[in-house]
Amino acid sequence: MNIHEYQAKALFRKYQIPVPNGDVAFSPEEAASVAKTLETPICVVKAQIHAGGRGKAGGVLLARTREEVIPLAKEILGKILVTPQTGPEGKEVKKLLIEEGADIQNELYLSLVADRGSGSVVVIASTEGGMEIEEVAEATPEKIIRLSIDPAFGFQAYEGRSIAFKMGLPKEVIGQFVKLLGNLYRLFIEKGAMQIEINPLIITGDNRLIALDAKVGFDDSALFKNPDVSKLRDLDEEDVLETRAAEFGLNYIKLDGKIGCMVNGAGLAMSTMDVIKLAGSEPANFLDVGGGASKETVKQAFQILLDDPNVKGVLVNIFGGIVRCERIAGGIIDAAKEVSLNVPLVVRLEGTNATEAKTLLADSDIELIVADTLWDGAQKIVAQVS
Repeated sequence: MNIHEYQAKALFRKYQIPVPNGDVAFSPEEAASVAKTLETPICVVKAQIHAGGRGKAGGVLLARTREEVIPLAKEILGKILVTPQTGPEGKEVKKLLIEEGADIQNELYLSLVADRGSGSVVVIASTEGGMEIEEVAEATPEKIIRLSIDPAFGFQAYEGRSIAFKMGLPKEVIGQFVKLLGNLYRLFIEKGAMQIEINPLIITGDNRLIALDAKVGFDDSALFKNPDVSKLRDLDEEDVLETRAAEFGLNYIKLDGKIGCMVNGAGLAMSTMDVIKLAGSEPANFLDVGGGASKETVKQAFQILLDDPNVKGVLVNIFGGIVRCERIAGGIIDAAKEVSLNVPLVVRLEGTNATEAKTLLADSDIELIVADTLWDGAQKIVAQVS
């Protein structure tokens, strides 16, 4: 789960991580009211969407006087921002962050990322703040500093000093950097984060460290531990189908292809997606209905697939272990009765009660194609949508 910059900075304040003064605004008038509370007449008007690259897309503007805030807010609010992370459809700006300008002397990059391979939190730091970190890593990899924090001991001050020395930070800010990094790590662990990124982390003219930007993503599986974080979810920023799927406990991720997939088990789901690509098409989603899927769950999953306008055909690939195949077949039949099935459907069922399931499907009046193997099913659905 991602949150907005203004929400991330509110969390930063709770953890004593320095950020510019500012607040969220939902209208040009509110933006002007926030600007009046700031100490500096120079303000930054920042679009709040769940995507990076806002500045390059015209979503971050500088107001040199408080009077400029209203026209700039009107320019950004309601705008469709298109960035590399939004896709070509872009995202509509519905809220702004208005904050005071800063005296930037140097820009740094700092992030903490969960590394599943090492089972630790990795600190990534660079003196090349304000740039895309991927570009820095490719062009000048020597400027990227990485450090894995041992989860058994947690963050240690000497680790922060080591990173600061490698970055060549001025001695006036080393202590601030160590404290800031320690507070970031505490936030990361206590709130179940997956990634925290500050780009840029600036050094001001009077040698203060300030997080000029803030991006925080959380582990969905840890949200139950932090209801205060769950409340920060902005459903307007999430895919409607993914939100519906979450309500029914379905593991669903929308993709850009045209073949909808309904599978049980994450490994089988990924294999199904790979085989669809091998057969010459693209999957429209990742969907794992789970090992204990009920008939109602399957019906809801089927409806979600068909509600995706990009789906031109559906492949059901179920291996009955814990979940029985006839339960899947019943869900498909129920869904087909309630939803207009106007795309080709290929079904491959194997495992527990597969014979009974195939009988149920054969006795129904649903138009479908039965496949014997995954490869057979992938070829048949690709042929139907080509």
